[in-house]
Amino acid sequence: MAGSRGRDKLWDLAERVYAVSPEDAVPYAEALRERGRRRLASLGIARAKGQKMPLEPVDVGAVGEPAVVDGVPGEWRIAPALLDTSFEPRAALLSPFDRLVYDRKRVLELFGFDYTLEMYKPAAKRRWGYYALPVLYGDRLIGKLDARADRDRGVLVVNALHEDGAWSPRERTAVQDEIAALAHWLGLRVAEPD
Repeated sequence: MAGSRGRDKLWDLAERVYAVSPEDAVPYAEALRERGRRRLASLGIARAKGQKMPLEPVDVGAVGEPAVVDGVPGEWRIAPALLDTSFEPRAALLSPFDRLVYDRKRVLELFGFDYTLEMYKPAAKRRWGYYALPVLYGDRLIGKLDARADRDRGVLVVNALHEDGAWSPRERTAVQDEIAALAHWLGLRVAEPD
């Protein structure tokens, strides 16, 4: 596709759309390696070979350094840039579509984090909420936030904050600060459900 005009899609020849001529295109094998490098850089650790996913593969091939994950079978690769770096833990609320939790099998194996996006489930069958956000603290996924924006009242309603295990006071404070930051970013104040 070369572009669009309203709802109409415009199609054209590749040589008139792309700045690179077909003769200068990256060979397929190198393109696969580069995709693997980029994927590994964004994920940090990934399987060398993985299951097929709809839309996009989740494996990285032979890029990076080999890694062993205790208690998890399979061949893993780690991004070399992460091997000798310091790490300061912090809290973050993740989108259900974040690359860290996109591959549900990987997140269960690496983090022991059971998670499902439940927006398509009937309300009575939901465990964590319609659009629960995974909660990350440091290098662990520690819970799920079920919240919704009530713009009419100007509030972010926190329906539930599910803890996977007991949180330390430091974790709890960091997560509460992230919830407050999310509400502020949305132009809302935090409120408990009615």
